[in-house]
Amino acid sequence: MQIAGSKSPQRQSVRFAAFLIASVAFASLPFTPAAAATLDQVKASGKLLLGYRADARPFSYDESGKAAGYTVALCEKVADDLKTGLGLSALTVEWVPVTPEDRFQALESGKVDILCGADTVTLDRRKAVSFSIPIFPSGIGAIVRWDTPPPLREVLSGQPTSGPIWRASPALILSKKTFSAVAGTTGETWLAGRLDKFKIDATALPVESYEAGIQSVLDRKSDVFFGDRPILMAVAQGGPSAEQLIVLDRLFTHEPLGLAIRRNDDDLRLAVDRTLSGLFRSEAFRDLYVKWFGEPDESTLAFFQQSALPE
Repeated sequence: MQIAGSKSPQRQSVRFAAFLIASVAFASLPFTPAAAATLDQVKASGKLLLGYRADARPFSYDESGKAAGYTVALCEKVADDLKTGLGLSALTVEWVPVTPEDRFQALESGKVDILCGADTVTLDRRKAVSFSIPIFPSGIGAIVRWDTPPPLREVLSGQPTSGPIWRASPALILSKKTFSAVAGTTGETWLAGRLDKFKIDATALPVESYEAGIQSVLDRKSDVFFGDRPILMAVAQGGPSAEQLIVLDRLFTHEPLGLAIRRNDDDLRLAVDRTLSGLFRSEAFRDLYVKWFGEPDESTLAFFQQSALPE
């Protein structure tokens, strides 16, 4: 007779055999770089792989074949601290170009260890990757041609329209227009959601880069180009057609940016957050910020002080 709650030797043998089979199957799975802790890989190889976008000035861009920009500078500081923290006499930093379409796949697959671009922290993205503490208070802005009709500019800026009330319905003003955003970005998702929510009869035009989006406005293929406002300002001001473009003052969303790393890599995230927190509290950070964005106002300084974590 078997005592209640006990397991027969036969059932235990079957379960043990199943455990052995599962263990062998797991051990036979191909090992990928992403499966190991990043800091262990970096210490073993002496190499850190940093991904950057070439189209996200002033955050990250290509300058004479080298990565440059605000987030590139942040990642260089992270690399310096990792070299010291891991006790490495030398650390090779390899910059890997990525695109808006493949950047998160590059991170998940182990092609890069940290994304040093202009990535908005969202809950949906956190299903696939993790993020550092916020590194910049960004948001979606808009750029238009200098000769854009005043009613359209007023609606986009959130101002009362100056024309007759019966002609000034925002939906009517936005109707039949073409709006563009970079494919694969939060700007594209936000734009599609706004058009759907307010039932606006307009065309959403995806483009492959910020340069392509601004060119679509200049070529009159698009009436408005939406994207991260700091990038819009940098691309517009740095181009030969700057006098033909206007970046609106309005922020349509408030979207802090972060450095992206692989999920469940707490040691790397801790190291990154420690570097950023120390940097944000330092006097040297103001000079770094001014280099890319000009003098910060009080709200911007408060943002970085609040983002920094205490030891």
